Amino acid sequence: MAMENPFEGKEVWFGVGSQDLYGEEALRQVAEQSGEIVDALNATGKIPVKVVLKPTLKSSDGVKAFMVEASANPNVIGVITWCHTFSPAKMWIRGLEVLTKPLLQLNTQHHFEIPWETIDMDFMNLNQAAHGDREFGYILTRLGINRKIVVGHYTDPAVAEEIGTWARACAGWDASNNMKVMRWGDNMRNVAVTEGDKTEAERVFGASINTWAVNELVAAYEAVKDDQVKSIIEDYKVKYDVDPALLDAKYDSLFIAAKEEAAMVNMMRANGCTAGVDNFEDLGALPQLPGVGPQRFPSEYGFGFSAEGDWKTAVLVRIGAVMGYGLEGGASLMEDYSYNFTPGNEMIMGSHMLEVSPSVGTIAKPKLEIHPLGIGGKADPVRLVFTVAPKKDAVVVSMSDVRERFRLTMNLVDVVEPLGELKQLPCARGLWKPQPDLKTSAECWLRSGASHHTCMTTSVGREAWEDFARIAGVELATIDANTKTAEFERDLEISEMYHRLNNRH
Repeated sequence: MAMENPFEGKEVWFGVGSQDLYGEEALRQVAEQSGEIVDALNATGKIPVKVVLKPTLKSSDGVKAFMVEASANPNVIGVITWCHTFSPAKMWIRGLEVLTKPLLQLNTQHHFEIPWETIDMDFMNLNQAAHGDREFGYILTRLGINRKIVVGHYTDPAVAEEIGTWARACAGWDASNNMKVMRWGDNMRNVAVTEGDKTEAERVFGASINTWAVNELVAAYEAVKDDQVKSIIEDYKVKYDVDPALLDAKYDSLFIAAKEEAAMVNMMRANGCTAGVDNFEDLGALPQLPGVGPQRFPSEYGFGFSAEGDWKTAVLVRIGAVMGYGLEGGASLMEDYSYNFTPGNEMIMGSHMLEVSPSVGTIAKPKLEIHPLGIGGKADPVRLVFTVAPKKDAVVVSMSDVRERFRLTMNLVDVVEPLGELKQLPCARGLWKPQPDLKTSAECWLRSGASHHTCMTTSVGREAWEDFARIAGVELATIDANTKTAEFERDLEISEMYHRLNNRH
């Protein structure tokens, strides 16, 4: 039970701009030096996919063929461009207008410093990336093409780190565009923010969101073989501190929980789904409201999950799980529950009745326990109980449907240890100090119309989500250490005008 590597077999293509004006010797050096740069980037280990150098781009036809091929190749998740020499920007227009993959403009050069004593015009003609990249930047801006811009010498570790983060965002975008979300039932009744335009979501994010009857899940539950259930229980025993009662007098409850997990996973895999969502108001003949199974979706399968029919957060959790693959931490559904208003130690407690995932990191080994639940009208559910481990600069991200478009809202938070043992709280929970402070964070969150459900990521931070939002072309409202409420409100107003005039979504 392990998440499939979302980077396996994926590539980022590296296209180098030049022209025939400088002659074959110059073009030979362009190709050789470009190869050295790509080899150096791949050798850093900071970029999770292979960077592949393609033949030097010298003409409009060549650029268009490169962009068409990259766009059509399902293994290509992004394109990096760099102009080694001057590369006339009009030759890029036709190609750029057919590119459908995320773009990164790398502003670098082969030499580290100017060779003060030997520099001549031959060197200048060959090594004029500062010139060529500005020409290229102009046409990108004129065409309105969103892109990541990375500036610096290719040997600077920060350059590879930025490219690596962008590549993770590209993988998140690839996952979004190939995502099927399985909804068991509909949204929680009368709740506004978990509703949304599923058709528009497929147009904007590529994710297909559809409903399967709970009766189908019940049938899948009844079809689960005992061997699969027992295998999952053995996995529980290895990874969690299992309540002895669940292995004895309440073993039937444990068996049911594991069987529900198996049924959900089997059904999702059979339908090619990578995210799921249920609703405690629509459980049919299921014996329990699923708890431990959905908690394990991100950590064991890389699936996104949310509760109460909130498919938007399930989408975000899947994207977060993919972007953070291989890094410490993970992604999970989270929900703001309670404030601590102690002066100087203001914080938020996040939790959910059952579904917070241990993928985000835990202070101690999670406990697998059974407790009553006052909603759902089913047998007592089995769930993991733990506290999220401290993490500086984690993020909580929300997706809300604000009439004609989607808005992402992100708050940087510092996850901290609780001030007490929380012995009487039988659910997973996390405590965090929101940046810049609780009052500002809460007011801006409310002003943004952000959801009470969020995706928390402790693996990737703000840069990956910024890159993702830029790739998707969606609004991102960020609350961080420098946020001021009046400026945030004004920025929302300006953003409102921009996105309505831009009319992309």
